Amino acid sequence: MSVPTVTDDKNYYIYNQYGDNTMEPVGPIGIIAHNLASSFADSINYFLRNRRSIYLARHPELANNPGFMRADYRIPVTTPRYSSGEGKAIITQTVRGHDLFIIVDVLNYNRYYERYSQRVSLSPDEQYQDLLRIILAASGKARRINLIMPYLYEGRQYRRGTRESLDCAAMLKELFALGIKSILTFDAHDPRIINAVPTENVENLTAAYQIIESMIQTVPDLKFDYDHFMVVSPDEEGIIRAMYYASMLEVPLGIFYRKRNYLQLVEGRNPIVGLEFLGSQVKGKDILLVDDMIVSGSSILRAANELKKRGAGRIFCAATFTQLTSGLDRINQAHMDGVIEKIFSTNLIYCRPEILNAPWFVEVSLSRFIALLIDAINHDASLSKLISPTEKIQKLLNYHRRRQT
Repeated sequence: MSVPTVTDDKNYYIYNQYGDNTMEPVGPIGIIAHNLASSFADSINYFLRNRRSIYLARHPELANNPGFMRADYRIPVTTPRYSSGEGKAIITQTVRGHDLFIIVDVLNYNRYYERYSQRVSLSPDEQYQDLLRIILAASGKARRINLIMPYLYEGRQYRRGTRESLDCAAMLKELFALGIKSILTFDAHDPRIINAVPTENVENLTAAYQIIESMIQTVPDLKFDYDHFMVVSPDEEGIIRAMYYASMLEVPLGIFYRKRNYLQLVEGRNPIVGLEFLGSQVKGKDILLVDDMIVSGSSILRAANELKKRGAGRIFCAATFTQLTSGLDRINQAHMDGVIEKIFSTNLIYCRPEILNAPWFVEVSLSRFIALLIDAINHDASLSKLISPTEKIQKLLNYHRRRQT
């Protein structure tokens, strides 16, 4: 009796984004792109098809796996609303046996419906309720349900103040109670919120590599060294984020500390009455302001103006999410005045055309990265090498510095 050959592949579980992956797919991939910008959903599907084409070129037999290679991995879903504002979810194609990935942009306000004869935009709360309806419609049918929520819903309400709700923690618990297998999010406002579900699978990802790559491609004369560049956090809450960029780029770090009037409350917050800068000399240096989101632009403009007073050179901003619920005119004016050079931000949330077409805005695509994440999870592979950007950033910076010498 012959003894089967035993292979000693110690790395069988590590996802290889460029080559083979020995772990079998869990099942056919199904993507529900709920209220995503159409270009974002299209590009994710394109890169996933491209990844699967590379597999088939090397191993044609993989085509025998049901649903492994398809023209479109997206599964149609509708979330109609009654005139009262109530709603429901309808999945118009089978998800039975599928490894389902729901991708949701809870901030996409470019979606409307009629309520009491008034045209209204979908709020984040309504987007989240639609997500729950989709999960309920797929539960018990899909093989497993994974959620990609780039902007973590209620992520800014991550801690409890006096008589305040702890919304983000409650949301995470609710999703896992409904049977979600895993959640992927990007740059949570405070990553510690994940501790609310310590036994569940939540990954908080970063777009640092893609943003630095885009900076190098857009502004090739950037010099990342102690004499020419500096990373600054516009407030004390973003210090950990800025520390990572400064460490990777091997440049000095600065931080603005906001002085508040704790005797007053304006719209639920203590108003800022001044800024203090902690850091080394900024004169003549290019600056990178790092934040997780730009809501009105007040924080980055306040910091940028202070840095210009201190003689800073060009000022760039890196933000995972550019919402700009207000303040677009002020950003435009700051750019024309030479205060802000560029803002690098991802395509993870909807941005209106006025932002996308602005001369200061550079969109950083995460579509390929998300497609690779979907493929890796579908293979039940380790994500550590894929999601950790440190090694990739080092290679990118070494290449950039060699080109400049």
